[in-house]
Amino acid sequence: MSNRNGVWSLSAHLQAIGDTNWLMPPGVPTSVSAAAGDTQATVTFTAPTFAGVPGTITGFKVTSSAGETATGSSSPITVSSLSNGTAYTFTVQAQNATGFGGSSSASGSVTPALPERAFYMGGTISVSPDYIDEIDVFTITSTGNASDWGNLTSGQDFSSGCGNTTRGINFVGRTNGNNSNSIDYFSTASSGNASDFGDDTVTANDYGTVSNDTRGIAAGGSGDLNNIRYITIGSTGNATDFGDLTIARLAYKGGSASSTRGVFGGGFNSGSSSLYNLNTIDYVTIGSTGNATDFGDLTVGRNGVGSSSSSTRGLFFGGNGNNTIDYITIASTGDATDFGDLPNNSQNSGAAAAGTTRCLYGGTTNNAGNVSYVTIASTGNASDFGDLQLTGGTSFKRACSACSNSHGGL
Repeated sequence: MSNRNGVWSLSAHLQAIGDTNWLMPPGVPTSVSAAAGDTQATVTFTAPTFAGVPGTITGFKVTSSAGETATGSSSPITVSSLSNGTAYTFTVQAQNATGFGGSSSASGSVTPALPERAFYMGGTISVSPDYIDEIDVFTITSTGNASDWGNLTSGQDFSSGCGNTTRGINFVGRTNGNNSNSIDYFSTASSGNASDFGDDTVTANDYGTVSNDTRGIAAGGSGDLNNIRYITIGSTGNATDFGDLTIARLAYKGGSASSTRGVFGGGFNSGSSSLYNLNTIDYVTIGSTGNATDFGDLTVGRNGVGSSSSSTRGLFFGGNGNNTIDYITIASTGDATDFGDLPNNSQNSGAAAAGTTRCLYGGTTNNAGNVSYVTIASTGNASDFGDLQLTGGTSFKRACSACSNSHGGL
């Protein structure tokens, strides 16, 4: 058929559609969505019903809002080499022998990020070597046993951890039974051993610690300390004085934090029997310096409390002779509210680490190998998450410290 001008008959029309010289690209994909991962996003979509002429789709191309592309033969397609912390949208085109069709509507915005990880550090066990230097890692969004991440600079227990999205910080407690003033740091992005960060202003153990993305804070410690000190997480160097707690105390592990406020709860003061199981909750403004302010009270006074948080809610776990879980709203002040229970009584000196939705707690003196978890935004009893690494033929690992790359202070 050589002439397509004028009025076409039906047969001429059908012949033109089937003519191999009458080429058309595919239609537009629909239902485009994306899910973020670590420096990547996986894009799903529905192929167009119209495949064009010739009538076979040979592949698809995904393009990010920043220009990165990836191709594949079907949905889903993963786009790599993205920047963590940057928001992206994605469009999809279908291809046949003619070429690419039109671009789809953009997906919703997603932001790649590292996996949510909880790190349990050091501790003691019931066999030699008693003081251990392991760093264990859990993926917070799943359940299961810990994997090896690396080693601390020394075997230690009764330390306390904090950190940001890229670094874990460990204020060293005891090494071979002796109090320490050392501070370790390690990468939370890739496995490896810890390095020396600098020195604390005190030589002690059993601190409370909180952090946001820039600053880590340690408070109290053995010897009935009331002083608070801080470091800049992205650098190295010695700690600097911050201020004082409302009551000198030790025996509380970690703390709860938003990006602006750090909260410490529980503990005891060995110089007074009336202060042996404190219900005191203090708070500080992380970005400033100065003395702590009274926040409220725990539901039950206790020492050996573990704590961590989302950006809005702080949790306090266990303590000497207690299986209670309490919670607070970090941005306000007031007394804690009962959240639920841990699976065993007398969960003492355990450590907590939180992601955006879950908080883990474990490494206690009486249930040492096990780690439990709760969903932070709800209430209820803790569930089994998994076990710490086996060490020396036993999972009995207690008095660990903990931190995460996705807690509420970030």
